[in-house]
Amino acid sequence: MTTDAPPPTEGAHQFFGERLRHAEVFAAVLADTGVSHGLIGPREVPILWDRHILNCAVIEDAFPDGARLVDVGSGAGLPGVALAIARPDLEVHLVEPMERRTDWLNATVAEIGLDNVTVHRGRAEEFHGHLTAPYVTARAVARLDKLARWCFPLLERDGQLVALKGRSVEDELAGTTKALRKLGLVEAQITSHGADVLETPTLTVTCHVRRRG
Repeated sequence: MTTDAPPPTEGAHQFFGERLRHAEVFAAVLADTGVSHGLIGPREVPILWDRHILNCAVIEDAFPDGARLVDVGSGAGLPGVALAIARPDLEVHLVEPMERRTDWLNATVAEIGLDNVTVHRGRAEEFHGHLTAPYVTARAVARLDKLARWCFPLLERDGQLVALKGRSVEDELAGTTKALRKLGLVEAQITSHGADVLETPTLTVTCHVRRRG
């Protein structure tokens, strides 16, 4: 049974501008096969824009022009596909271990018409030494210390992990900083994004990492 996506919010119109049509296609796919494939729950459909698409897309201000990034555990394309829609200048690599999901991601990217996205099937640790970028992103994948073990090796020298986190981000960062420093953390910053288009802004923690090589 196909579920119609909700219409774009005022914030979506404001944020996406001329890219809104691409975002609407993404919303339609999420509401349809995204639900049937178990990538999002049916109760999430009414809040697709603010809770998922905009929530992810607004972190685009964390990346400079033409940046290359790896999205670990991409799942429903969040945040990777949302970022690729908002910023066609970005080079986005989606890493997802499940074949059914990578097939869905490839079909979704093609349907939206994105030419700045590449989908990779496998776990993050399988790409250590094979796939690197100045930036890595992740949303709702794991606690910061575990996430760092998976993601830091994907970063180029002096790279940044930009992780989307919830309201408990300060406590999580405080509880994991010691472990993160052992893995190469130089400094971490908590940033709020999208206050002008979202009632509840998105929070990220950016881990600046120094690696040899």
